[in-house]
Amino acid sequence: SQPRTASHPDSDAGSVMSPAGCSHVNGFKVDNWKQNLRVIYQCFVWSGSVETRKRKAKSCVCHLCGAHLNRLHSCLHCVFFGCFSKKHIHDHAKNKRHNLAIDLLYGGIYCFVCQDYIYDKDMEQIAKEEQRKAWKLQEFCKTSGIGEKYSMWEPTKRELELLRHNPKRRKITANCTIGLRGLINLGNTCFMNCIVQALTHTPLLRDFFLSDRHKCEMQSSSCLVCEMSQLFQEFYSGHRSPHIPFRLLHLVWTHARHLAGYEQQDAHEFLIAALDVLHRHCKGDDNGKKANNPNHCSCIIDQIFTGGLQSDVTCQVCHGVSTTIDPFWDISLDLPGSSTPFWPLSPGSDGSVVNGDGHPSGATTLTDCLRRFTRPEHLGSSAKIKCSGCHSYQESTKQLTMKRLPIVACFHLKRFEHSAKLRRKITTYVSFPLELDMTPFMASSKESRMNGQYQQPVDSLNNENKYSLFAVVNHQGTLESGHYTTFIRQHKDQWFKCDDAIITKASIKDVLDSEGSTHKRTQ
Repeated sequence: SQPRTASHPDSDAGSVMSPAGCSHVNGFKVDNWKQNLRVIYQCFVWSGSVETRKRKAKSCVCHLCGAHLNRLHSCLHCVFFGCFSKKHIHDHAKNKRHNLAIDLLYGGIYCFVCQDYIYDKDMEQIAKEEQRKAWKLQEFCKTSGIGEKYSMWEPTKRELELLRHNPKRRKITANCTIGLRGLINLGNTCFMNCIVQALTHTPLLRDFFLSDRHKCEMQSSSCLVCEMSQLFQEFYSGHRSPHIPFRLLHLVWTHARHLAGYEQQDAHEFLIAALDVLHRHCKGDDNGKKANNPNHCSCIIDQIFTGGLQSDVTCQVCHGVSTTIDPFWDISLDLPGSSTPFWPLSPGSDGSVVNGDGHPSGATTLTDCLRRFTRPEHLGSSAKIKCSGCHSYQESTKQLTMKRLPIVACFHLKRFEHSAKLRRKITTYVSFPLELDMTPFMASSKESRMNGQYQQPVDSLNNENKYSLFAVVNHQGTLESGHYTTFIRQHKDQWFKCDDAIITKASIKDVLDSEGSTHKRTQ
């Protein structure tokens, strides 16, 4: 059998080698040629460590034109890098009579006398061994956390000089549009677009992605966090043309198959599915190592969106209390007009005053819905629970309160009602304030409650539990046919309406008068 000849798809036409292979390699095989070849493969071809990759990126440039690309080759006889496409390496070989060069991308060895990529058994063996070593080193660094997938940015001397001479930063003006960008509707995908707009304007989430904090342990093409990182870059790149989120839609269909297809979907359902997938894909980040349990995870999603919901079940006989605390990403609130019995509320009650609701007396407020959500509920004789104090099944009451508030609180108004006999949209108007104080609904405030009515404490000036509105998602239309839009706060009191690809200026009145099917608040 004849030795095979390694060929390159772009190799030049030239003389045909003899069956014995290229004889010009003998001029290279002198002294410590094997060690020298290994060093070239380690440093300039198969870069296994972060340091060697940095060194290759900095040093491997054409010595004539300074380019990184154009099929860069390195002379095997001396330290010279030259472009193959521009024939800079050819000129060097002709002038110095250095016949062999190595392709720094593929590792193939080119003979300028034979005018072809050559095969040599000994050289091929060294190339394979060094490639395996590099692969093992890369895998070790990846699994052990040594090194980083992306090199951290470091300012150059020129950039440092510019920073010293320009200490002032760009100020945000009243007409600033940084971060504003429309999203193309890809076929009933407004449910996705409205949530994406809300997420991309969540301050802490924006800071996380724009600082390149995500360290991916998956293939980036299948990682939703990597795609969100790219999405943030698109939003804050300065481009004004609408973005086409086709990659995001593909990943949503891949990881949340119940949302696949071009049918109309629920925005709230998409929000929960997106947070769940983002949470699972954040496990490779430094703060997501404990992500197996959402209640003990410190990934960026749980840091921002996860709160603790306390459930107190009180026995009606011995008054013993059984308490459990569960994590939550959002709070779903029943509305008046639903088939669920709604707690009768008195117009203009204390909650409205506490939270600054300025809407006409009699209108249902977000505070009303929260008071109903956190009121004690009698479970009845058909739902008796075994009491640990009585050691028997007894009737009990259940009350939900907030044990721990998330940084960003998401409230979902349950406008879509589905039952065996009824499918409809509840259109009850619910007013919500720009500032919301959650203190009345905390577990620590439970003792201050009397018959479901919160008594405002004297020290109510504490701002720890107060939230500021920054995004509102609305649904217009019916249960069968509708459309989602989003109001987002750009900065200070600048509000914009996001209707797929169209972004328009909005007033605070426009925001507060909207239905508000889902909205988020930040401290």
